[in-house]
Amino acid sequence: MKEVNVNLPFNLDGGLAVYQSRVWQGLTLEWREGHLLLEFPAEVDSISSAVYGGGTGRLKRAVNQYVTRDYECSNPVRDMENKLQEWGYPLDGCAGLMTAVPLEHAAVAEEDTGSAGIMCCVTAAAGNAARAGSQRSVLAAYRPGTINIMLGIDGWLSPSAMVNAVMTATEAKAAALADLGITDSENGLIATGTTTDAIVLAVSGSRRYAAEHVYAGTATDLGGAIGRLVYSAVTESLRSVKAAEAVRRAELADLAQAEQLAASAETGQAASGEEAVEFEAVVAAELLPPQEALIGQPGYLKKGGRE
Repeated sequence: MKEVNVNLPFNLDGGLAVYQSRVWQGLTLEWREGHLLLEFPAEVDSISSAVYGGGTGRLKRAVNQYVTRDYECSNPVRDMENKLQEWGYPLDGCAGLMTAVPLEHAAVAEEDTGSAGIMCCVTAAAGNAARAGSQRSVLAAYRPGTINIMLGIDGWLSPSAMVNAVMTATEAKAAALADLGITDSENGLIATGTTTDAIVLAVSGSRRYAAEHVYAGTATDLGGAIGRLVYSAVTESLRSVKAAEAVRRAELADLAQAEQLAASAETGQAASGEEAVEFEAVVAAELLPPQEALIGQPGYLKKGGRE
């Protein structure tokens, strides 16, 4: 498979919060307060499963909002709308995703195929991995996305090719999970996704490549690139999340060990104190002469008066 360069571009500690696309001029991905903002240089055609602004239409931007795992999901559309207003974004022309994956694990991959420029951003975790086609429990309400894919294509695609592109991206996501051995916890079968995945596909409609894409399956150069980018970005985001979890577990284990050692030290000090008192009593008993040897000595005081 052609090698794909995947970046984890966001590091607030290092001041890295903005990513400029190398293949789509003017396209920016920015880490802002509590969300990723994908800003297009002009309106684009879109198809998406976004909780806010999903379906087909025209977009100027897409956001991927971070929410905690205990997010109350009763009205995500209202919550997203409130956040968009708080951040100062126009409600029209915006697609909104939600994720419980910390945004520093966002993976970005790009490719210029010669007939289109493609940018893919993925936030992924697999805590609720699931296999499509198997009997399993269902959710009664919306949950924030666990694998969110934002896919931007600078080029011209027919409407059917856009649907085809979403299909290819979904197949690539499933392939990444399979190769990583990620399983559905309810049945042990290889997972095809998670229970809360979402995707936004945005297409510029530009004809600067002088190519018209009417297909985007795996046998096309466009579909092949989509598959490689999505596969690689999903894999890298999952790898990043797993590595962070391993570090966190190690830190917790070290903390627990330190607390145990501190508690043992305190117990040991207390025990040493008691032993010291006992030792002093023994030494005193050994150094003092017996009472019989003192009888008759000057200053000897017997119970009840002087001898």
